[in-house]
Amino acid sequence: MRRSSSDSSSGSEVGAVTTSDRARSDTRAGIAEQFAKYRAEAGRSAAYDECGRPTEGFYDELVGTDGRVRRMWSELSADFVEIGVDGLGRLDGRVRRLIEDDGITYTAVGDEPAPPVPWRLDPIPLLVSADDWTRLEAGLVQRSRVLDEVLTDIYGPRRTLTSGLLPPEVVFGHHGYVRAAHGITIPGRHQLFLHACDISRWSDGRFHVSADWAQAPSGAGYALADRRVVSTAIPEAFEHSNPRPLTPFARAMRLMLIESAPRADDADPVVVVLSPGVHSETAFDQAYLASRLGFPLVESADLVVRDGALWMRSLGTLERVDVVLRRVDAEFSDPLDLRPDSRLGVVGLVEVLRRGAVTVVNTLGSGLLENPALAVFLPELSRALLSEDLELANAPTYWGGRDAERNHLRVRLNELIIRSAVDGRTIYGPGLTTEQCEQLRARVEDRGWEWVGQEPAQFSVAPAVRGPGGLASAPVGMRLFSMARRSGYTAMTGGLGQLRERTEPERTAIKIAAKDVWVRAAAPTPIAAEAPHEERERPRAPVLEVTSPRVLNDLFWMGRYGERAESAVRLLIPIHDYHQDYRYRPWMEGAAAMPVLMATLARATGTVAPAVEDSNTVAAQPAAETRAGYDYLAALTIDRDLPGSLAFAIDRYGNAARAVRDQLSSDTWMILGAVDRAIAEFRGTGGAQETALTSVHSLTLAALLALSGIGGESLVRDAGWYVMDIGKRIERGIGLTELLSALTRTYAPEVEQVVTEAVLRAAESLVSYRRRYHESVRASAVAALLLFDAENPRSLVYQLDRMAVDFKRLPGDTGTSRAQRVLADARRMLGRIDPTELDITDDTGHRGEFAELLDGVALRLRKISESFETTKLSAPVGMQPLWGSTRVVA
Repeated sequence: MRRSSSDSSSGSEVGAVTTSDRARSDTRAGIAEQFAKYRAEAGRSAAYDECGRPTEGFYDELVGTDGRVRRMWSELSADFVEIGVDGLGRLDGRVRRLIEDDGITYTAVGDEPAPPVPWRLDPIPLLVSADDWTRLEAGLVQRSRVLDEVLTDIYGPRRTLTSGLLPPEVVFGHHGYVRAAHGITIPGRHQLFLHACDISRWSDGRFHVSADWAQAPSGAGYALADRRVVSTAIPEAFEHSNPRPLTPFARAMRLMLIESAPRADDADPVVVVLSPGVHSETAFDQAYLASRLGFPLVESADLVVRDGALWMRSLGTLERVDVVLRRVDAEFSDPLDLRPDSRLGVVGLVEVLRRGAVTVVNTLGSGLLENPALAVFLPELSRALLSEDLELANAPTYWGGRDAERNHLRVRLNELIIRSAVDGRTIYGPGLTTEQCEQLRARVEDRGWEWVGQEPAQFSVAPAVRGPGGLASAPVGMRLFSMARRSGYTAMTGGLGQLRERTEPERTAIKIAAKDVWVRAAAPTPIAAEAPHEERERPRAPVLEVTSPRVLNDLFWMGRYGERAESAVRLLIPIHDYHQDYRYRPWMEGAAAMPVLMATLARATGTVAPAVEDSNTVAAQPAAETRAGYDYLAALTIDRDLPGSLAFAIDRYGNAARAVRDQLSSDTWMILGAVDRAIAEFRGTGGAQETALTSVHSLTLAALLALSGIGGESLVRDAGWYVMDIGKRIERGIGLTELLSALTRTYAPEVEQVVTEAVLRAAESLVSYRRRYHESVRASAVAALLLFDAENPRSLVYQLDRMAVDFKRLPGDTGTSRAQRVLADARRMLGRIDPTELDITDDTGHRGEFAELLDGVALRLRKISESFETTKLSAPVGMQPLWGSTRVVA
């Protein structure tokens, strides 16, 4: 992370925290001494002796047995020593900020849906030497080959069963075995498309596998995102180390998914990534990978089986799907042939697979390979199927289906990690009570084949940034990925690092954060150089316009919630300004406008304003009432559980955006992150800093304008964009009718002046009004600008005109839909009104014609929204015909 002399002082934050360019020792021993001293100063030397040697029996990735920093770490460790404890803290903060800006999240799975939380990533990468990687890569590829042979055989000839290589219980007793998948194959030489391994280095320096993942392996998207963050946070260190890139793996995966299409004559196959949805534990991982691959992210509601094929719903039509990258567990993939209570799968998918009309990877039934009991038989399977000894060993594993191993299990239950060979659940033996041990021992004795014991995995230690103490040693592991290609398997040159923490009393190492894995290699071989003719055979997948009802519905509500948030903050800003002016000076001219403005705010947001004085009275407000007014404004800003609040709208916008992440610019998350931070910081003060509320409003408005700018200037004008714009126009129109309701009655001149000015400020039209009407205050003049001026982008007629254009641009438009008929009625309603008539009042000062117009247009706008949602944006309900004609509108 050293900066060159040409670097400016405004360069990277990491460089900025460097204390000086003081000379460092060129010897590794000198660097080791610096690091040991720094470790001691940081108070984190518990795992090392005074010479820097490990003392707890763990393999140290950083320091060798001679007490010196290992050669590949020397440059990187010197950089991290130099920036000091404060610098490490700032580096950690920079990584957290980048994660928030990129919207990298993780969703905890529980009984109730939980909001996504920011991904945790340690700033210090995990380095892997070229020699270590050569061994890891060879072992991983070989392991993938063995598992591929097993998968192919189990759902084919089953020679491993008939020959006795595998006991039937290991296959048919595991929930990952899918009987309906027997005989289903995918094109190509390999049936296992994507494979992942959790690997750690033990105290002897050798790598061991603790788990295989073949059902729907997760983490590749996180690995790609982690690399982006870390390379941005420490660019100088990244340049020094020059780790092997991860992007060739993503490019190869894209190419091989296209190659997996079942129709050999199809030059442009359609590939999709099937996700369980935004509440999935790894929803970000799925969406980010889909975005990097350039394939649409779909859910079950987006797909349908017709004419013996799989189709993706679109507005008024269907698109044939050729390849599905599956992230839904196999048992949930088809409620007809598999799990009937599933809402995540596609009815009839298994039948389409049997017909060979679609390719699903990983193939249904691949979850069988995750059976922990299979690890016991892998060495023998490798010799029998590949004539090779297994290079990458498992942690010692014992299967209760064998008498000797079952006895071993019974005796050492409280020392082992116990896993179910049926459903994969895990029991930490060291954490069991005596009574629990006895109960489990009886179950093992009764049905031993259902249980597997595994020696607790050992983890090497590596540098990590930990809390205020700075640098520390922490347990680390890795998840590595391999993928099938024409000539065999290839590995991602890196992976998803796992930072862990040891717990008591189990002494297990639980995952607490991720690490970027840097493979040190001088001359990597590009993954994509396998066959020069591959790109010419299938040059690309088609650019697919995703217009399924689910996607369009989320985009529609993004438009609505984005505009709702902007309208809320635009109204909050002037009302808060006036509140600050008048709350302690109620005798000032115009102070009686506050109750009117509060009532307008309540109507616009659908909330209940605090009790205030009658608008025709000017008297000193008690302190409690003025405080109540401020608390109301603060709640409407930061209370995410209050429908109608700014925070509520932003949260709902974020939820809708996450559901269609693959459709959006990455800048979206940076802007949303800035808004979330501004609101969270103010919320953290308990709302006590009244002057800070102005800053929150300003920052939020700037961010919302940036989001609007991205939507207006950066997104392609496809069906999704027009639907989002329809949502925006509906919401802006409704907001205008609510806002202008403040002018449907007369007030004292000084109150009328304040209310009119607030309305114009909230509608971003004050400057235009003054330029046109000077200081005149008339309801008809405001209406002329905000209702009838077709050249004013903030006017109601402008919203209706834009909506009419948007509807015409949608696929399959006939011009006669119910929503369009209601829209035409609203436009005619405006066209019949003479603006001067809106100044007419009754005996009570009520402008009845004005109020009737606003209520009528608002009602029609809500009807447009309701009709559009029910006809174009809702997925079909009930059972759908499997083999019906594709000519039926989706």
